[in-house]
Amino acid sequence: MPDKLRISDRGLQMPASPIRMLAPLADAAEERGVKIYRLNIGQPDLPTPQKALDVLKHIDRKVLEYSPSQGFRSLREALVNYYERYQIKLTPDEIIITTGGSEAVLFAFMSCLNPGDEIIVPEPAYANYMSFAISAGAVIRTIATTIDEGFCLPKVEKFEELINERTKAILICNPNNPTGYLYTQHEMNQIRDLVKKYNLFLFSDEVYREFIYTGSPYISAMHLEGIEQNVVLIDSVSKRYSECGTRIGALITKNEAVRRTVMKFCQARLSPPLIGQLIAEASIEGTEQYSREMYEEYVERRKCLIDGVNRIPGCYTPIPMGAFYTVVKLPVDDAAKFCAWCLTDFCYKDEATEDGCAGETIMMAPAAGFYSDPELGRDQVRLAYILRKPELKRALLVLEKALEEYNKR
Repeated sequence: MPDKLRISDRGLQMPASPIRMLAPLADAAEERGVKIYRLNIGQPDLPTPQKALDVLKHIDRKVLEYSPSQGFRSLREALVNYYERYQIKLTPDEIIITTGGSEAVLFAFMSCLNPGDEIIVPEPAYANYMSFAISAGAVIRTIATTIDEGFCLPKVEKFEELINERTKAILICNPNNPTGYLYTQHEMNQIRDLVKKYNLFLFSDEVYREFIYTGSPYISAMHLEGIEQNVVLIDSVSKRYSECGTRIGALITKNEAVRRTVMKFCQARLSPPLIGQLIAEASIEGTEQYSREMYEEYVERRKCLIDGVNRIPGCYTPIPMGAFYTVVKLPVDDAAKFCAWCLTDFCYKDEATEDGCAGETIMMAPAAGFYSDPELGRDQVRLAYILRKPELKRALLVLEKALEEYNKR
């Protein structure tokens, strides 16, 4: 008799998060009194806009009701004005509010792909794309970019080698998580031509558009002419307003058939978070000064981290042009083991260590989890520069000391 209590194949295939998988080790280290510099996760430490916090503090609703499945119209209207700043012209009906950008990705896959359909994704890539593809029964086909070439896209021919009768979509993240790479106009045109030639969907995750550190213009998939019906844009307020916990994202497309289908999934889950929508709407207008100050802070953090990493013997990272992540090559044979060791066996202490602290260590995301073949990222980690400069500098010192001790073993 078959084991009826056997876990599903889908569940067994679901990968553990490289971003959160070491959390139990970090918890245990903190219980021992170790201070941890957490550079493993994209959780900004900058405060949420005061305007948004005031809304949260003064909610006067008598009932915390369901919202419309597509989200409040007032929020969608505010987002129309927001996207206009980036020369993206939309109507409120072309925007669907989701429970974070993650739900937008999942609903895009569920609405546009059949089981067995394939998506081409440049790697390293955000690890949860694989999880959402498994949930939808789709297959991720990766196209490799390399740290030595700064993670730029390969030539068109490399994409076309992967395209077959099951290919249904290309997925990009621009600016990129985990590398911080920003696609050029030429690369975006290259993707547009492929999408048009093979009539593919283009899923474009653009949640980091505020974080671009170059004079080059921001090129959205929504700017690409001739593929308007192919584009599904993924967005979120989590990063740009330090509102990760509100779980408000958006799925945006001019393709009416896709929107109708997405709405079925939206109705099945009833509605996006009510309070999160109120906070998000309050964040969009009147926070321009907040956004400028946040951007300037990340410019400084980026320089601090990149310069500091590249001064550590044996370490290398290219200069990321967007987001607030970078992938770093370390002088270790297995970065995942090193990351775990930093939390289980290592802590650093000197005269600058706070009184009462058992020591300090660093938490990183092993980059192998961002590749389909973990050997490709075996000696790499993703770092998020989401701490203030004094803490970043201290974290880099701790990293250097950890590498010295690890490689002496």
